Amino acid sequence: MPSLTVRILLGLVAGLALGACLPGFKLSGQDQIVATSDALGGVWLDGLRMTIIPLVFSLLVVGVAQAAGTVKSGGLAGRTLLIFAGMLVLSAGITAVATPALLKVWPVPEQAAIALRAAALGGAAKVPASPPLADWLRSFVPANPVKAAAEGAMTSIVVFALVFGLAATRLVEARRAVIFGIFDAIQAAMMVVVDWVLSLAPLGVFLLALGVGVRTGFGAVGVLGQYVVVVSIMCLMSGVIGLGMAIFGGRVSPGRLLLTLIPVEAMAISTQSSLASLPVMLEATERLGIPDRIRGLVLPMAVALFRISSPAGNLAVAIYVANIYGVHLDPSRLMIGALVAAMISLAAVGAASSITFFTTLVPICMAMGVPMDLLPLLLAVETLPDFSRTIGNVTSDVGVTAWAARWRSSGAEASSPAA
Repeated sequence: MPSLTVRILLGLVAGLALGACLPGFKLSGQDQIVATSDALGGVWLDGLRMTIIPLVFSLLVVGVAQAAGTVKSGGLAGRTLLIFAGMLVLSAGITAVATPALLKVWPVPEQAAIALRAAALGGAAKVPASPPLADWLRSFVPANPVKAAAEGAMTSIVVFALVFGLAATRLVEARRAVIFGIFDAIQAAMMVVVDWVLSLAPLGVFLLALGVGVRTGFGAVGVLGQYVVVVSIMCLMSGVIGLGMAIFGGRVSPGRLLLTLIPVEAMAISTQSSLASLPVMLEATERLGIPDRIRGLVLPMAVALFRISSPAGNLAVAIYVANIYGVHLDPSRLMIGALVAAMISLAAVGAASSITFFTTLVPICMAMGVPMDLLPLLLAVETLPDFSRTIGNVTSDVGVTAWAARWRSSGAEASSPAA
């Protein structure tokens, strides 16, 4: 049986094709067919949305606990984690500047964007005007976390989850274990629900795409193609950061680095998995002269925690959707989106891309006030930019490992250069 991603893509193609051809059949009940399709697709989408807040909150609490334990351990592991955090923020920040600039040079086709807005379930949704600076600053701290969750104030929820997780790490071991055990169980249960809902994703995407096809014809195909290119460029740019870490931080010569990365990139393209590429990355870093104790610690940590293309790719998706809806993203909203994208990348750990697409994107869109009704259609083509996501990740994993080989800290790091 084809993979879930392939079946979702087939559902998208079938829905768009049938919807584009449906007006030619001149059916008397066409409007009712489209309305029913939109309603059923909306039910499926709401099934995904209902898991997002408890899932993201639980993942962040557990992720903070794990990260805090690593930082407390100090040495190479703690320093590596801090570098991961800085690079994730840098990746998101560059994307927040580069994506709007690219879309100014290569704007979304206006007619196709209008048709997609009309076809989307939430097409009439608009982003509210930016609040005054004082209100914007106060919105980061939820006076009532329950109300913030009910209203979908994702920035406040993320901040509260981080503070709650950090506070829980200061408790005695018995209480700490209970809290983290509860939230670990909650996220595991939510993952089961997500799996159930995603098992219906080919049908849900087909139903939503049917309505889009009726209203836009095949015009949506061009927009989806541009979307894939834009997101892929941003993910590859995050990989350039990894090259810079190796060349300037690790002092690896560019020619030697690119030659060493060839098998790594080949594995990334063929598997679309950083984990599957780990053995090849270990061999590549060995050829760069990186000591076993460095690559044996940093590379597994990087594969598990350092997905540098996650904030870049996800923020690019949110900005692209905002452009389709004609939403103006001022610097404050872009900054919020970049910070949430960097922090929420913790929620992508250990989950398949079809799951993390919603887990990471919905909070970013909610934080920026961007409508989310096009996300199922974008999920259907996620397998295409996913090549670039993996390339960016493995390149940066090797880059940060080469950089780590040059650190000096309490005698735990290597004293010899990586090149």
